[in-house]
Amino acid sequence: LQKSLGAVPGPFDCWLVLRGAKTLAVRMRQHSANALAIAGFLERHPRVEKVLYPGLPHHPGHSIAARQMRDFGGMISFLAESEEEAVALVERTTLWKLAESLGGVESLIEIPALMTHMSTAESPFAAPPSLVRLSVGLEAPEDLLADLEVALAVSAATTGA
Repeated sequence: LQKSLGAVPGPFDCWLVLRGAKTLAVRMRQHSANALAIAGFLERHPRVEKVLYPGLPHHPGHSIAARQMRDFGGMISFLAESEEEAVALVERTTLWKLAESLGGVESLIEIPALMTHMSTAESPFAAPPSLVRLSVGLEAPEDLLADLEVALAVSAATTGA
């Protein structure tokens, strides 16, 4: 079986999947609700150039996403005013973890141009240097918002903007 179908998970891995599946719907609802609140906050923030989240009505993929999904997920990307602003913002967050991994319950933040997409820097598909990507977790949304608000204010003071 393993030779024809690939890796076979062990019993403990299977048990973890079964256990996690029981709460998946609840976790995804919270994940999406938190992301929508954060996307709305970022959309209104003067230091954010553009928010990319299909749950926002102005997003070019909103209508198709609304037809295909009940919720819009927990991944948000946004453009800071500059690469320096993006780096300062990421460095100033305290609740958001700087990481590329996805799939956990904690909120993650990254700059794709300096991390996951660094190898595409010279290609037509390069990530903009000011792009910040968030994987929104299950923490209290007011805590996540407060952390971003402070980080945006501090990074603005630091970069002199």
